[in-house]
Amino acid sequence: MDKPLLTIASGNPKKVAEIESMLGPLPIRVQRQPENFSVEETGSTYLDNAILKAKAVSQLTHTLTIADDSGLEVDFLNGSPGIYSARFAKNNEEKLKKLLNQLAESPYRSARFRSVMVLYDKNGNHIFDAEGICWGEILKKPAYSQGEFESIFWVREANCTYGELNKEQLSRLGSRGKAARALAPYLLKELGLN
Repeated sequence: MDKPLLTIASGNPKKVAEIESMLGPLPIRVQRQPENFSVEETGSTYLDNAILKAKAVSQLTHTLTIADDSGLEVDFLNGSPGIYSARFAKNNEEKLKKLLNQLAESPYRSARFRSVMVLYDKNGNHIFDAEGICWGEILKKPAYSQGEFESIFWVREANCTYGELNKEQLSRLGSRGKAARALAPYLLKELGLN
């Protein structure tokens, strides 16, 4: 019997690989959304954006679909950049520079990565959504070069940056990992595996 197919509604290979590794033990086949397909993120919340992506991709592929939207929320910046994290500046180097300049020498550097993940069935119906949060703080400079926000986000529980978390830590402590765990029972039920 063919393994059921699950589509991850993302064109970001890094995100797809992270979600795929969390689903690794399940007897399923995983694919990412079709090449050259993109959904404009016009929602005002992470949930809105995740729903836009999941619904469009499930209707296009007629497969069970997972989508997520996530961002970095910095307390000192009133939760910014938030849902605009991906569009905060034109590239990663500029994003880091802009964020660190806005924080300047502030001692208040608490922040969190927030992820919202949604599951849609193959007919484009919303099954469940879940949220995961990873708490941490913003370093004064990146821990390594060529990084994204993950290179300046320190996770106390792991004693390293978010970008340095290994797969097991990402699954346990990461915002996407926490959301995926909350979604798992619904995915298993949909796949007839529970």
